[in-house]
Amino acid sequence: MNQPPEFYQLGRNQHPEVFAAYESLAAACRSGPLDARAISLVKLSLSIGAGLEGAVHSATRKALEAGCKPEELHHVAILATTTLGFPAMMRARAWINDVIERASSSQPAAQAGPRT
Repeated sequence: MNQPPEFYQLGRNQHPEVFAAYESLAAACRSGPLDARAISLVKLSLSIGAGLEGAVHSATRKALEAGCKPEELHHVAILATTTLGFPAMMRARAWINDVIERASSSQPAAQAGPRT
């Protein structure tokens, strides 16, 4: 798996107990009947619905690592249209593209930061 963004690593270095507890909780939440691909698509959906750019970047990165194709990730964004609206879908597509473009241009996808 790629390294998490530098800001996350900094937080983990500054507050190791908090981040260890969070990472343990995340691992416990992942244990269950869903495989890594399904989990990554669900997490992407939740991140889009919550409107969280950093979470969409993270979920996109993890979905690519789990073997999801870019068109599958864009389909998740398209599915958001009827629930969240067209602007939310377009925002999600832009955030997903941030990571896909960085991954395809050989930049570390883990470093995808917020859009400015």
